[in-house]
Amino acid sequence: MRVLLVEDEAKLAALVARGLTERGDVVDVVGTGTEALGSARSGTYDVVLLDVRLPDLEGFEVCRRLRAERNWTPVLMLTARAAVADRITGLDSGADDYLAKPFAFQELLARMRALARRGPVPRPTDLEVGDLRLDPAGRRVRRGDVEVSLSLREFSLLEAFMRHPDQVLTREQLLHLAWGSDHEVASNVVDVYVRYLRAKVDRPFGVTTLQTVRGAGYRLTDGTPG
Repeated sequence: MRVLLVEDEAKLAALVARGLTERGDVVDVVGTGTEALGSARSGTYDVVLLDVRLPDLEGFEVCRRLRAERNWTPVLMLTARAAVADRITGLDSGADDYLAKPFAFQELLARMRALARRGPVPRPTDLEVGDLRLDPAGRRVRRGDVEVSLSLREFSLLEAFMRHPDQVLTREQLLHLAWGSDHEVASNVVDVYVRYLRAKVDRPFGVTTLQTVRGAGYRLTDGTPG
């Protein structure tokens, strides 16, 4: 899943982000309500993990504004304020679920899965570039009639390319899209994973779809004979 984590406690944010990333999710981390609104408006997320106590806007207000803008991304409120009145306020502000701190990480995952299943955001349709097809929900990739096996990170990187076909993407853009905003990897790791992808989705099929744009980055096209 692509997750927006809104949490101003740096240690907790790092722990949650690391746990989600290790299981294959792409996580963007922000620490204020203003940043949360900006990210939610500009990105496509499967779920927003939203802390109530933020340094500028309360999470309740962030959620109310998103719903007022008809942004229906599922929201799971995270807070130490577990009183019934607070839970009611969170749900009335438009949140889909409420999890009190401290929480077990496995319960967080279970609640996220439940939101993804029932949430109002439609499951993504297949992405197609030429004869390359990617199913984001099923995590499957096919070149023509042949299924291609990818690692979680390879899949995330290919999905980033396929959501921006024929566009030149810089290494930093690709790191943000495939590793999340909280990544701690060097930009040259993109070069490594592009090589991995070429070896799996291009070379065996005699095509060149992942192109290097010198001095700029990479671009995915519908391919030319190799």
